[in-house]
Amino acid sequence: MKAVVLAGGYATRLWPITKQRPKMFLPIGETTVIDRIFADLEADERVDTVYVSTNERFADDFRDHLAESDFEKPQLSVEDTSEEDEKFGVVGALAQLVEREEVDDDLVVIAGDNLISFDVGDFVNFFEEKGSSCLAAYDVGTKERAKAYGLVELDGDRVVDFQEKPDDPNSTLVSIACYAFTEETLPLLETYLEDGNNPDEPGWFLQWLQSRKPVYAYTFEEAWFDIGTPESYLDAVSWYLGGESRVADSATLENTTVGENVHVMDGAELADANLENAIIFPNATVRGGDVRDSIIDEGTHIENMDLAGALIGAHTQITNESDE
Repeated sequence: MKAVVLAGGYATRLWPITKQRPKMFLPIGETTVIDRIFADLEADERVDTVYVSTNERFADDFRDHLAESDFEKPQLSVEDTSEEDEKFGVVGALAQLVEREEVDDDLVVIAGDNLISFDVGDFVNFFEEKGSSCLAAYDVGTKERAKAYGLVELDGDRVVDFQEKPDDPNSTLVSIACYAFTEETLPLLETYLEDGNNPDEPGWFLQWLQSRKPVYAYTFEEAWFDIGTPESYLDAVSWYLGGESRVADSATLENTTVGENVHVMDGAELADANLENAIIFPNATVRGGDVRDSIIDEGTHIENMDLAGALIGAHTQITNESDE
């Protein structure tokens, strides 16, 4: 069995935090989003190769990351794109990878920016039990949230209908970016694209596929985060930390109040500050002010600023001289 970890997005909604790094490298506690997925796949003996599908722009970042890791299965597979407007779409990129790598085996596909609470091995067990293509499904709780995803309707655990980003959802059970396709299904990716179907969202392919072959849904209840916005990243870190705040031993705090859901990383320095729902990357400095609902990247220096809902890029210098 092979696996693909999709890591080709440009994460523009998280700029400038992700302008110079793949969002899959965003820290979640002491690990990263994508390394959690790699760890599950590395531990599953049924998976012999993990293709990391990324773009030319971030290829070197992934190459370095994998070289420095202890993972043995991942290998890079580079899309021929370097800008957002050149993207093939998820289905197009997946079809290209299957052809490029000559994949002729069952295939597990997971988005590298998804934080999932279940073990991927449990999903593979379900796939093998069904002997047919599968997806993972999660109840997002509200119809407003469901509008942003592909909805699945089930008869037992078989998918009988699929709505991609409906304006009026009839349920709150959505398909997340975790799929398993049988070897016999893979040539249908090209058939789907040759028929002029939507190459962007995998949900459209699943909708097309389930009308032709059985597709089953592995449902889970714990937690799932699609890390594509600052809010979802902050929520993912909060879940991972169990709702507690965490300050690295090498961080320096002076006259600083740490509220709920705060992660202060190695080498950060904070003085005369108040933090609430914030992520402070390594070696950042904050002196004076309130920081709420914000993400401050590494090496940044901020003085006498109140921040709310802010994204501050790496090595930025901001000083409010009027307050000095």
